Amino acid sequence: MKDLPAEERLKQRQLIIKPLVEALFVYLKTSEPKVPAKGKLRDAYTYILNQERYLKVFLTDGDVPMDNNASERAIRGFCIGKKNWEMIDTINGAKTSAIIYSIAETAKANNLKPYEYFDYLLTEIPKHTEVIN
Repeated sequence: MKDLPAEERLKQRQLIIKPLVEALFVYLKTSEPKVPAKGKLRDAYTYILNQERYLKVFLTDGDVPMDNNASERAIRGFCIGKKNWEMIDTINGAKTSAIIYSIAETAKANNLKPYEYFDYLLTEIPKHTEVIN
């Protein structure tokens, strides 16, 4: 359905996906009393039932993706490299790191090469700064 226009995607989700999602939540709610009071399964049930409203948003808007794969891909590099950034141990270091990652991911999202984009920014920005006294 990802190649369909948002309006058609929403119609298809309502027709095909919504009954499946509703059935899932009916099943979860009816089987919840049988789940042990403690443990990972209880944690999973508690999480999904508490998030039901948010997990169903994609059924009301054709522009909302069904998954968060794009977001996860965007942060993967950061998560993989975090062990290398133990030297970022201050609030300013964390803020600076966030800004740099934001710029890099924005470049990627716009089909730019991050290295070349940073090179461009670091070359052009100094040309446009003025010292105001």
